[in-house]
Amino acid sequence: MKPSIDYTKVPSPCYVLDEKLLRANLELIDRVQKEAGCTIILALKAFSMYSVFPIVGEYLSGATASSLNEIKLINDFLGVKAHTYIPAYLDREFDEVLQRSSHITFNTLSQFNRFKDRVGDYNAQNPEQKISMGIRVNPQYSEVEANMYNPCVPGSRLGETWDKFGGTLPEGVEGIHFHTLCENGSDTLERTLAALEAKFGDLLHQAKWLNMGGGHLMTREGYDIARLVRLVRGIREKYDLEVILEPGSAIAWRTGTLVSTVLDIMDSQGIQVAVLDVSFAAHMPDTLEMPYKPYIVGAHHEPVAGKPTYRLGGMTCLAGDFMGDYSFDKPLAVGDQLIFEDMIHYTMVKTTTFNGVNLPSIGIWQADESFRLVRSYGYESFKDHLS
Repeated sequence: MKPSIDYTKVPSPCYVLDEKLLRANLELIDRVQKEAGCTIILALKAFSMYSVFPIVGEYLSGATASSLNEIKLINDFLGVKAHTYIPAYLDREFDEVLQRSSHITFNTLSQFNRFKDRVGDYNAQNPEQKISMGIRVNPQYSEVEANMYNPCVPGSRLGETWDKFGGTLPEGVEGIHFHTLCENGSDTLERTLAALEAKFGDLLHQAKWLNMGGGHLMTREGYDIARLVRLVRGIREKYDLEVILEPGSAIAWRTGTLVSTVLDIMDSQGIQVAVLDVSFAAHMPDTLEMPYKPYIVGAHHEPVAGKPTYRLGGMTCLAGDFMGDYSFDKPLAVGDQLIFEDMIHYTMVKTTTFNGVNLPSIGIWQADESFRLVRSYGYESFKDHLS
């Protein structure tokens, strides 16, 4: 489905989510969970645009959080308790985490041992709202190439390895959680599950649920959905447990854009540079962290000989706040709009106001072909997270 946004109605800079594209992703994901007999929930770490949580709630029954703030968004705007996994729980927050969660996954056995009695006491006092406890495991297998996103590198702080368990799940633990994918295909999941079973097969037989984490990019063109359904069904039936998936990117994949404007054009030692009213470092940091080169509507992704070519730079004073070279069919001019594709997941959740640069506005291109500006930012947003 192609976006049909009238960008003349959109301010710059602005993230624009296309409601029809979001619904198309959610419809596919809902079909997967029904065919596979699993539960799929939203991962807020990739997509926390709570203004569209009512739409998400039409298709998905829950969401996963990795902080108390994310938990509160889930409670307030999805109207459900959270599946919670926090690498290390804060003692001062834990009672509120308990009140707001349906599932709590511990990153380590030491965290579990520290807090298990408080969960037990809560469950005894609230039997109708019992919290299910899980533990994160590290299968020591991941195909994620960027170490920043690979939770299985030596020294990783995410999850316990098989040797810590002695073949037995601790009393009170009902679930096993792993998350070793990052925008991968179902073929990667198949190899990962083989590694998981080789290490943790005994524990899977003792568990009531298995959370496969995120990174299942099932809405990407070419993803083998039939294989995903087969894998989920297979492990669910083999171990007689509930399977939970928590994608973030898959839900918001290619659902919207980031609108920007050319502010200046300069010749830098023979290279044409266009300065934009957005920042790669502050507004789309994954392009530098992963790294990857974003696509731009109407631009050639790589330089083309004989065509006007520009190096695109952000508006901060960070020297490295720039992207590679793009070619265009005609020369750029100050005031031209550039539309960055696929800028809804892992963008808004990671933005900063470095240099005091304003955050892009947030808007929705609605199903009735109208634009709704949801949020704009200014000085107060910059000031409020400083002192």
